[in-house]
Amino acid sequence: MMQVTLVRSVNGRLAGHKACVRGLGLRRMHQIVEVEDTPCTRGMVNKVNYMVKVVES
Repeated sequence: MMQVTLVRSVNGRLAGHKACVRGLGLRRMHQIVEVEDTPCTRGMVNKVNYMVKVVES
């Protein structure tokens, strides 16, 4: 599992990046969600790595 925090706004971002943030379960700034560490979620996190902070647990 890993904790993902949205640290930058999705306003004005590409549609694909917004979709990745939504797919991770993030809705608002500074929200923390715990997601399973799979290749799929890793790819989503890597795509929006400039907007999120990841803590592996």
